[in-house]
Amino acid sequence: MANKRDYYEVLGVSRSATPDELKKAYRKLAIQYHPDKNPGNKEAEEKFKEAAEAYEVLTDPNKKSKYDTYGHQAVYGDGGGFGGGGGFSGMNMDDIFEQFSDIFGGMGGRQSSRPSSGMKGSNLRITLKLTLEEIAQGIEKKIKITRMVAVNGLQFSTCKVCKGTGKIRKAVNTMLGQMVTETHCQNCQGAGKKLENVPPGVEKNGLKAQEEVITLNIPGGVTEGMQLSHQGKGNDAPAGMGIPGDLIIAIEEVPHDTLKRQNTDIYYELHINFADAVLGTSVEIPTIEGNVRIKIEQGTQSGKLLRLKSKGIPDLNDRRYRGDQIIVVSVWTPLFLTKEEKEMVEKLQKSPNFRPNVSKSDKNFFDRIKDIWKN
Repeated sequence: MANKRDYYEVLGVSRSATPDELKKAYRKLAIQYHPDKNPGNKEAEEKFKEAAEAYEVLTDPNKKSKYDTYGHQAVYGDGGGFGGGGGFSGMNMDDIFEQFSDIFGGMGGRQSSRPSSGMKGSNLRITLKLTLEEIAQGIEKKIKITRMVAVNGLQFSTCKVCKGTGKIRKAVNTMLGQMVTETHCQNCQGAGKKLENVPPGVEKNGLKAQEEVITLNIPGGVTEGMQLSHQGKGNDAPAGMGIPGDLIIAIEEVPHDTLKRQNTDIYYELHINFADAVLGTSVEIPTIEGNVRIKIEQGTQSGKLLRLKSKGIPDLNDRRYRGDQIIVVSVWTPLFLTKEEKEMVEKLQKSPNFRPNVSKSDKNFFDRIKDIWKN
């Protein structure tokens, strides 16, 4: 993941590039590094895949938003179980030609007289709920999934519609020249073969449902709505003629009872009484690593912000950095007083020390709000 180039740099466009500009830039690179123009050139093949990956992410609003905010890791994972390096590096060329058929239609695509061995099975999608503590620390989770797997020993015959190629090729003459498109054959789902006799429990594409327990290594710092990819743990390709799809894990953050997350920082509202604010005290507060005791200085004002360094969430893209926990002090005012309490407060009310005396160095309410959202 560390060696990946910036997607905008790959396509040679600005971060504000329009969809048309992205398409034009990608088409130019696709023509330059097209496999048919660079036979046997591994470097050209990798650049071809790199450009396809960049275009696929930047033209998908959801992926683009995550990439612009969190970088490569948010799109394809960190390589430690998710993504396996990410992107199109493990894809067959035919997958790219099919996915971007609108780009390659006028370029002729690639000729293929064999079944689509590079066909990919469909992806599986799950939602994984994580507590704030799990998100902060990172966690290994074992989950049970049901995926479609290829059944061994079945008898297949060549598909009569696509004649075993797995693809349907269409050519249309236009004023700009011949436009050629290729799509998966729907009769055999791109496998090039049809199952002759369908056994019980097996689908017509030669797949059957199977439960599997897998281990997910969730990195610390993931966010609500982020999607991680576990390559090869989706459904098998029809008839087993290709590579399995991926398991897409959508992260859902379970709300904490008392702690609130803002990016990598954690916020906690601490309520103290008037006497503790005046005299000072020490209190125990929760953190994502357990309870800790902090000191409240004498004369603490309501709205004061206290900071516990590195007690927040780790940065997903910079493992050296960890956010802080911010404690917002709120002085609680009682609604009802006994007769004796009221008399005591009335005496204090007349004392000069209890008159507001705000210095210029004290931050006002709006400055404190700015501090909160700045973090």
